Amino acid sequence: MASFNKVILVGNLTRDPELRYTPKGTAIAKIGLAVNHFWTNEAGEKKEEVTFVDVDVFGRTAENVGQYMRKGRPILIEGRLRLDQWDDKQTGQKKSKLGVVAETVQFLGSPAGGEGGAPAAPRAARPAAAASAPAAEAAAESPHDAEPPHDDDVPF
Repeated sequence: MASFNKVILVGNLTRDPELRYTPKGTAIAKIGLAVNHFWTNEAGEKKEEVTFVDVDVFGRTAENVGQYMRKGRPILIEGRLRLDQWDDKQTGQKKSKLGVVAETVQFLGSPAGGEGGAPAAPRAARPAAAASAPAAEAAAESPHDAEPPHDDDVPF
């Protein structure tokens, strides 16, 4: 049976990223994303609906998100849906929550003048496997001196 699980979201962070590390040293950033939907109803009234989404980011991308992103900053997330299930300790009921696991993160907006006062950020944060090792090491040593990798060599 075929299946496809892909999510693309653009929104604003609802809180500062929560960066933690697993016992093996893998970085995990938990972020909240607010995604707005605007439309006009049949009566001509403008309406807005806000959807709040919890997103988990892993690896070097998580470290970049934790370092450069702050509450209110716009961000683009590409990833997949994940259903978390657990038993409530107080009631014993089964609980579940749908969230997103980020595979690609792109910072949007102006880095220096954006809300949150974060320092200048790279254009995109990618999983370590997608970035070249020398470029990733240079960015890790001094993100202000190193130029972020560009996608100019993509043939399409």
